[in-house]
Amino acid sequence: MVIRRVLAPRIDFGALRRELGLPEEFPPDAQREADEAASVPPRPPVDRTDVPFVTVDPATSRDLDQAMHLARRPGGGYRVRYAIADVAAHVRPGGALEAETWRRGQTIYLPDGNVPLHPHTLSEGAASLLPDDDRAAVIWTIDLDAEGGTVAVELERALVRSRAKLDYTGVQAAAEAGRLPDPIALLPEIGDLLTARGLRRGAINLPLPEQDLEPDGEGWQLVLRAPVPMEEHNAQISLLTGMAAADIMLAGRVGLLRTMPAPKPEAVQRLRAAAAPLGVHWPDEMGPGQVIAGLDASQPRAAAFIDQAAELMRGAAYTAFDGTVPEQPEHGGVAAAYAHVTAPLRRLADRYATEVCLALHAGQPVPDWARAALPRLPEVMASTDRTASAAARGAVDLAEAAVLEHRVGETFDAAVLDVDAPPNGRSRPRPPGGTVALDAPPVRARCLGQLPLGERVRVRLVTADPAARTVVFELA
Repeated sequence: MVIRRVLAPRIDFGALRRELGLPEEFPPDAQREADEAASVPPRPPVDRTDVPFVTVDPATSRDLDQAMHLARRPGGGYRVRYAIADVAAHVRPGGALEAETWRRGQTIYLPDGNVPLHPHTLSEGAASLLPDDDRAAVIWTIDLDAEGGTVAVELERALVRSRAKLDYTGVQAAAEAGRLPDPIALLPEIGDLLTARGLRRGAINLPLPEQDLEPDGEGWQLVLRAPVPMEEHNAQISLLTGMAAADIMLAGRVGLLRTMPAPKPEAVQRLRAAAAPLGVHWPDEMGPGQVIAGLDASQPRAAAFIDQAAELMRGAAYTAFDGTVPEQPEHGGVAAAYAHVTAPLRRLADRYATEVCLALHAGQPVPDWARAALPRLPEVMASTDRTASAAARGAVDLAEAAVLEHRVGETFDAAVLDVDAPPNGRSRPRPPGGTVALDAPPVRARCLGQLPLGERVRVRLVTADPAARTVVFELA
């Protein structure tokens, strides 16, 4: 749902694109390969077009990686079918298109248009799981017991046909009205089971609203958006599939995991110490993920606590292995071994991890082109992750500064989300301050002064510089 929004002026994101070195077009030979692949779509030998898959994505998305069909199993439990776009069937190993996707690493999203991993003829055309067209896919069939535990996993290449392109807002409204389409009618039930299992494992999710930019006539809307429940349920299906993929690769002793250390005990202790001053009740028997799940992120003190909890989620990486299982194979936020396999149109790593899983599941050798890529993927993904983060943050920073450029000197209501740590003698001294979130416009920025964590304050705007993408407040 949209919490708050404000109209932003016309903004040129060209300087940000140039600063990040984002490519404008695909090389002619790579584009030609994509067009040729799109003109002769792959036809897998297995036909699953009788399964009424549907996709659930943001309303404007056309690069549709995933389609879903959920059903009850005879005798109890559930069957999750998750069809993932078969990008490897469209990209020739060793070709110009594969080389260009390694240069890009992942799709970079900017308000004025994305910088796609694959040409639009594939990413928003022949490889995308758009409705009413036959598409090559990799289908994960995951059987769950009545408590949401995995009891069987099957994996196959197959032809699929999505019946509908659904969006999160519409699906949420349908869920609240009790009118979810049959293929996803069980999503709230299964999503709740999987969420509860994750919390019992120690999983941690940080449900802070996200800042975003949306086109509005000749300008942009700066939007603060909280995920709707159906979006969280949908994410649980992706996590379920990623955990199944990790189990296959660990059993086969070759693959690519998404890893993150478990929260350090001292970080958990610091967070626990912050709970009482922020009015957060933390029973001894609860883990941090369970405490966070019970909070309302729209409340300033809860939002400050969740912001502090981000310190638990450090060190995410891709870990490749071949022959020897990693010493630390788990992802601390998932509290289980986990892999990225559900977004191959948008992430390079998913194409190769999926190919490893297909081979291992079939009892066949992993293709040489996929196996040889594994040790090179972590560095490429880390580099492009940084670029994607810089693009997202830079776009919002620019919009915030543009919205506030002519309001320097005005005061605003805000909540204090974070306060600078005391100087430790090794860091360079700087004026005291922290991070505040304005009520309106929905801006999050640095504020100078002795700030009370988790409290509401009045702040005065002292700097709003679009060229430097900088906004600074001071305690009023």
